[in-house]
Formats: sequence, structure tokens, C-alpha cells
Amino acid sequence: MIESLSKTQTKTIEKKISQLLLKDAFLIPYRQHLQQRLRAIETTAIALTRGNTSIQDFASGHEFFGLHRKTQSWVFREWAPYAEAVFLVGDFSDWQPDARFALKPVTNTGVWEIQLPLESIRHLALYRLNVFWPGGNGNRIPAYARRIHQDMETNIFNAQIWHPETPYLWQHPAPEKPAVPLIYEAHVGMAQEKEGIGTYAEFAEHILPRIVSAGYNTLQLMAIQHHPYYGSFGYHVSSFFAASSRFGTPDELKALIDKAHGLGLYVLIDLVHSHAVSNEIEGLSRFDGSEYQYFHEGPRGYHHAWDSRCFDYGKPQVLHFLLSNCRFWLDEYHVDGFRFDGVTSMIYTHHGLSKAFTCYDDYFNPDVDLDALIYLALANRIIHNVRPNAITIAEDVSGMPGLAAPEAQGGIGFDYRFAMGLPDFWIRLVKEQPDEDWHMGRLWHELTNRRRDEKTISYAEAHDQALVGDQSLIFRLAGEAIYAHMRIEDTHIGIDRAVALHKMIRLITLATAGNGYLNFMGNEFGHPEWIDFPRSGNGWSYRYARRQWHLVDDPELKYHQLCVFDREMIRLSKSFLILEYANIVLRHEHNDDKVIAFERGPLLFVFNFHPNLSFPDYHIQATPGSYQMVLDSDANRFGGHNRRLADQTHHTLSQSDKGSNASAHLSLYLPARTAIVLKKI
Repeated sequence: MIESLSKTQTKTIEKKISQLLLKDAFLIPYRQHLQQRLRAIETTAIALTRGNTSIQDFASGHEFFGLHRKTQSWVFREWAPYAEAVFLVGDFSDWQPDARFALKPVTNTGVWEIQLPLESIRHLALYRLNVFWPGGNGNRIPAYARRIHQDMETNIFNAQIWHPETPYLWQHPAPEKPAVPLIYEAHVGMAQEKEGIGTYAEFAEHILPRIVSAGYNTLQLMAIQHHPYYGSFGYHVSSFFAASSRFGTPDELKALIDKAHGLGLYVLIDLVHSHAVSNEIEGLSRFDGSEYQYFHEGPRGYHHAWDSRCFDYGKPQVLHFLLSNCRFWLDEYHVDGFRFDGVTSMIYTHHGLSKAFTCYDDYFNPDVDLDALIYLALANRIIHNVRPNAITIAEDVSGMPGLAAPEAQGGIGFDYRFAMGLPDFWIRLVKEQPDEDWHMGRLWHELTNRRRDEKTISYAEAHDQALVGDQSLIFRLAGEAIYAHMRIEDTHIGIDRAVALHKMIRLITLATAGNGYLNFMGNEFGHPEWIDFPRSGNGWSYRYARRQWHLVDDPELKYHQLCVFDREMIRLSKSFLILEYANIVLRHEHNDDKVIAFERGPLLFVFNFHPNLSFPDYHIQATPGSYQMVLDSDANRFGGHNRRLADQTHHTLSQSDKGSNASAHLSLYLPARTAIVLKKI
């Protein structure tokens, strides 16, 4: 396959590699590995398209496979190479194999096909496949099914025909791509106050306005692809082309996305291509009777830590399936991009389990799954060819170089990568050390330790930290006192500490973020409880699978004050475009005093993490000039003690130090556990 590259393509690859090496000299010893990767990406693209179509046109399997209504008939196709016979079954065949609904093989491709009169099946009809293979048979939900119906009494899943007479009519184009994504991560089902499953319509009506009011410009929706087990948080996908019907109809999801666009929100969804649910009737596992149709054969085909199946990214048919899935969500639901889940698990055969990535050798050895990297590169190429303004984000903890570098510069093509170490750092710090022992140097290192040649999105806490078995930051900080002492007039010392640190942690994470910021729904106001989906262990209760919005809506509670602070923090970042300034200048770091100060763009951020020492005349080096205070975490409206006058203006002073040139500094009052932001006038 290497010989199939032209001289121009080979020259382009060498140019891309040179750009990578120019930005990161540590990659120089791995030039040959990089060359192999980029050549493999190009030769795979040529092999898939056979050189006579574009890669984005290749990714149109959803228009060929599955059930489609034509002018005079229905056409259904499925890929099942190990099958000996395939029948379409449903209420139209009394759920039994019937010769009238037998699929026929298409030459030797492993593809099965049937054409049916329009009157034979109808909108909302339920159906499956009955697949026969050597030595057995079984019911299967079609791989390209676009809607799945769950019988709530029997808990049985079936594919359902969704073809209403009037197709959904889109009202709003996508807004302009945000220069800095400020992401609000949300789960439709648990977004409501009620003890039950929220709907797309309820989310559109009640939650979208909250997100816009909070100032976020990007919505990231979890658990959209259909998953049989609600408690999997959407990460055990069975039907990759079906929007979860738990939350409503396909048209209701389209209406949600449409309204979000009208409100100025970019919409991303979680795309789970790192693994698939192990279910056989509902999912792809042993779809045609073989273990290895979509997945690796043998132990490599199972992710034992996640109890799921691992895709074989080296198979052209699997690439066709997954790449078409990328395009499908762009075409059908007008999403603006994807957060790719579990990228670390995809790109290493050890899945990143119990692995510390300590040197570049970890990124260039036989543990790297080259086929997975090829898939991700082609997926990004297709997504950005179809939607040049799309956003793709890699959930990768390994820090593999080039993952979030543009394709034109030799990278895999993601626009951003998550700074996944940050939420883990914060939760460990809060769990394992009292804040009087927090080391400012280590804190600064963790906040700013990232690849400068790739864009990153930072976040203080992830949804994972709020899942059952762990706790959110506010819960770790406050403990059970949160249940009884969150009224504004209550002076509980533990709650006072929790509220103060919650604001400081979020502000310093945003202020030092690379190129974007993420918040999980409810964390902006310190939602008090963990997330626990209904299961046998909790009596199938929805008590903890919801968001208690009444807490933030009550102006007499400190939750409301935390939300106001978050809104002002987001507004500040947008008003001064702070995340568009790459350079962050550390002005002061003193571990004993627990003080950190830094400049970014026109703003000076000053944090006093000390639990009990307030400093009345603290000197902070600064660019000469006058500064106005534009945010004070200690303000009353943010749940603070109002120990500083609002809207103060400070002027730099000069002092000589042992004969050196005069240096400018500010003399500031820094109350304990507070942060201020100053704007240079």
C-alpha cells in the first residue's frame, strides 16, 4: 500500500512531519514512527475510496444500509457476512421468519437486501432481524436502526420505523463557531427536577434558557446514542445511529438542537466509538453469529474493565460503519461536533489501564493501536470536510503528541483535547490534604502543565467525580453540613470554607485554562448530591438522577450566590477575551502565604488560599499603571464577607531593592480564602 502514494503525497507527508518536529523537538527521534503513521493514514484513505471518490462521500453507509423509503418501495440492507439466512420480522410477520420478508445475499459481499411494497410496513411499526448462522440463530436489532423502542412493561427493545409524513423543518442555522468554547455539559434525562427521566422537549423549554443565562456558548449533550442500560450514563452504546428514545422522538431532539442554535449555542454530542455494549440482541456483539464481525477476535475483542466489546479498526467495513456514523449525526441532526469518548482506550492496546505515561517512548511502541489512530484521523478529516466549522474534542489522558494538532500540520486532527488531569488533581487535593497544606508551586504547575502546541479545554470537576461512589467538589468540601447550613444568614464555618474554595477553584481553573472551559450541569451552583442512576441497589430510585433547580432559584440560599458568581466569572472571561491570550505571566507565588498572582491579557488575578491569614498591605508585582477591581469573590452577593470596597482603583508603586532598578507593584488587601481580579486601566 505504501507504493500507492504519489510523489506529491509523499512530499506533503514529509512537510507535515517537519512542522511537527519544529514545534516539538522531542519528537525528532520518532520521525520514522510519524512517517509510518501518516503514510498509513493516506494509504488507508486511498484503499477505502479506491481513488475515485472523496473520503466524506465514502462515509455515507447510513444512506445505503438500514431501512429506506423509496418512491415505490422500502429497501432494507444489512452487512452480515457469517449469516446463512436473514429475515425481517415484526408485527407484520407475527414476529416469525416468513419467506415474504427473507433478505437475499448481494453477490459475495456479505450484504443482504430486501425490497418491500410501501403498504407492507408503516410508520411506527416495530421490527427486528432474525439471523441464521452455522449452528444457530437469533434475533438482532439492525445495526443501522435509527430509532429504538423500549416496551416499559417487558423491557424489550425493538427497532421502530420513523418516517412521519411531514419531515422536521429546521428553523435556525448553526451560530458562528465560538473562538473560545465555554461548554455546558448536560444529560437530558437527569436535567429535570422530577424523580424520573427528563425529555428533549423539557430540556429545550427549561434548561436551554438556564445555559444561555449562565453565559455558556456551547452545549455538550451526553448519552444521546441509544444505550440499553440507563445507568451506563450513555457509554454502553448498542445502536449507534439511533437517538435515545427514552428522552423523546428524533424530531424532538432536532427541535432541541434547532432551538439551541436559535439561542446562539453550539451543540456537541458525546460520540462513543471507543467500545460497544456486549448485548447480543440489542447490540452488535455476535451480530451475525461470529465474535469478530465488528470486533477483534479473542481476548482483544473484550474490554474487561468496562464489560464491553472493542472495535477492530483495521477492518474496512468497521471503518465504513464508524465513519458513516460521524457523518450521520452531522447530516441528520445538524450537530456542530463531537467529544470523542475514551480516546486513550482506543489508541493503546492496554487501554491506558494502570499505565503512567512518563516519556515519549510510551507514544511510539507496539502498545499503540495504529489502526485506531488511522480511524481517528480519517474521522476528523471527514467531520471537518463536511462541516469546516465543526469542533472535535479528544478525551485522552495520555497526552499523545499530535492528537490535537491539525491534519495539515501532521496531527490526528482534533481541535481540542481535555485537560483530564485537572479534575483528578483537584479531587485528590480536596480529598487528601487540608487546604492549609496545599502547595502553591504544585498547584501552579498542574494548572499550567499542558502542550503549548495543541489546544486544551480545562475543567475543575468532571461528571465522573459526582457519580455514585464519589462526590462532587462542593460535597467533598462541605460534607453533610450542606444539608442544613446553606441559608444565607447561616454562618456555619465549614460551609463558609466550602463556598469560598469552590469559587476560588473554579475561577483559577478558568483563568489559567488553555483554550476553553467546561462545566457539568449543576456544578456551577454546587449541586449538593452525587449522581446515582436507578438500579437494584437503590430500589430503582430516581432521587439522585436529577438536578434540584429549586435550590439555585431560591435567592435565600448560598447555591444562588454560587451561581451568580459563576455567571460573573464566565461573563468576565468573555468580556476580556482572556482565553484568547496564550501568554500567562506569573507575578507572584508564595507557598507560606498561600498567594498566587498572575497576569493574562488586561487582567491581573490574585488568589489568597490561606485559611486564616488576611494580608492588609500585600505587594504584588505588576505592569506599571492603574488597576480597577472588576471581580471580588468576597462580595456579599457571591456569599462572601464584603471585606473590600467595591470598584476600587489601585495604582502601582515603585520601590528600590538593594540598588536594583525600581520595580512596580500593587499594595493590596487580601482577605483569607478570597480572589480578586483587577483590570489595567
